Amino acid sequence: MSPELRVVADVAEEAAKHFLELQPRSVALAGGNTPRALYERLRGCDYAWSGVDVFFGDERCVPRTHADSNFRMASEALLAHVQARVHPMDGVACDPAREEAELAAVFGPGLPRFDLVLLGLGADGHTASLFPGDPALEAGERYVVKVERDAHARLSLTLPVLSAAKAAIFLVTGETKRDALAQLLRGGDIPAARIACERIVVIADHAAAGDRGAPKP
Repeated sequence: MSPELRVVADVAEEAAKHFLELQPRSVALAGGNTPRALYERLRGCDYAWSGVDVFFGDERCVPRTHADSNFRMASEALLAHVQARVHPMDGVACDPAREEAELAAVFGPGLPRFDLVLLGLGADGHTASLFPGDPALEAGERYVVKVERDAHARLSLTLPVLSAAKAAIFLVTGETKRDALAQLLRGGDIPAARIACERIVVIADHAAAGDRGAPKP
């Protein structure tokens, strides 16, 4: 299905609106800088977090207190303030099998199906920790993979898991993402464009959208 593009001044506000409309009970969170404002917005919403299972789309193989930990960012911005059932990836063990067992404990055997996955978009077109040219892109029978990177190894959900979600929301900000956004929208040869959920919403700011965000004459 073709992505639905929303070009807005406030990405966090628009994403929070979609989150509340979808009412997800299982969510995979994105890391990085862009989602923080969304998480801070969500913690102030009246939402039944006690019935929500929260996972992560990816994590760096670092302790949870490390400055680069996705869990640390999400915890500071949201998770420490709500009563969700949180399933952080263990960055110290960095063991894909452990993470697959945690998914199975919540979703049962077989391919997990999230209500919602939140995703970022790298300037190179990567999403979660699925990078262009990496063997992890072809991990068709695995649900979690370890990805080797220069700074830190990472754990990531695989394309089959991300694509099985009922909905995905991409959060895209900044002029450096403009080319990657164009490729995502036209189904270009980037990892992010290989996500194939039932519904994909791309929420971008005007800097990322470029001419797509300009008012029509």
